[in-house]
Amino acid sequence: GSGSGSMVGDGSCPVGSVAEDGGPSVSERVLFPPTFSVSEIKNKQRRHFMFLRWKQQQRKEKLAAKKKRRKEREALGDKAPPKAIPKTIENQRVYDETTVDPNDEEVAFDEATDEFAPYFNRQTVPKILITTSDRPRGRTVRFCEQLSTVIPNSHVYYRRGLALKKVIPQCIARDFTDLIVINEDRKIPNNGLVLSHLPDGPTAHFRMSSVRLRKEIKRKGKEPTAHVPEVILNNFTTRLGHSVGRMLASLFPHDPQFIGRQVATFHNQRDYIFFRFHRYIFKSEKKVGIQELGPRFTLKLRSLQKGTFDSKFGEYEWIHKRREMDTSRRKFHL
Repeated sequence: GSGSGSMVGDGSCPVGSVAEDGGPSVSERVLFPPTFSVSEIKNKQRRHFMFLRWKQQQRKEKLAAKKKRRKEREALGDKAPPKAIPKTIENQRVYDETTVDPNDEEVAFDEATDEFAPYFNRQTVPKILITTSDRPRGRTVRFCEQLSTVIPNSHVYYRRGLALKKVIPQCIARDFTDLIVINEDRKIPNNGLVLSHLPDGPTAHFRMSSVRLRKEIKRKGKEPTAHVPEVILNNFTTRLGHSVGRMLASLFPHDPQFIGRQVATFHNQRDYIFFRFHRYIFKSEKKVGIQELGPRFTLKLRSLQKGTFDSKFGEYEWIHKRREMDTSRRKFHL
């Protein structure tokens, strides 16, 4: 549509110097007024061609300016000014008053007394039950099986018509520490993931997306081994993020076997939690390569609930309310 011209700004479009047919330049043949905008060209193909030419010119100018800056820095040597830090949404993040200070006594006290303290003090060993929505299809079944090879001491159970309210007491009776429920949408495990810490909660409800099974990952490594992986948590900075991070960490035994060289990563970026499972390989004393083992998926927190799963009478600690909370692109909650 004609909207592409609006990207040109005020539109004083530097038209290229040589025409396609090698003849005289466009600017020699047609003298455009100084305020000319590409969007004024009525012919769609011509307009598109002129816009591409303008973009090409912009790229050339940008590269020339970059080369010039680099030469100036090399000429100045040690006296060169420090490089400017590029502006990103992350480093311009709106300050959150609940950001955790590692030396805060209140945070230390909460960590020592919360529901995950026995796990971090190595008093309990995680035992996970992975279950699904009612009558799962093939892809969801495969995802659950692959997830059970990533999380040690986890067991897959396919529930058929049994309500979660009845599953949870059975889990507690059998000493399970966590319950993971994978929901599916249109035969794909892409709807939601419920993570409930037993016996007293909390329960987190995530939206799950971008699920990739092992066979769908390019250049993947061989099947994971039975070693306990290391767990990496990135960018969980607020009190809410801290709680979610501790909840995810407590799924894995707090005693990684480094000999297995396997790493489970939960990387939080703009409130999306990206899960990746890798194995690293020492190529030499200085070089390390990584292989992705899979599966991979992305989580977005919808709610955090006190206690175990209770959709009717549950008390919520935090609920994502889009209209109220997503007022700024630079505001994040985790």
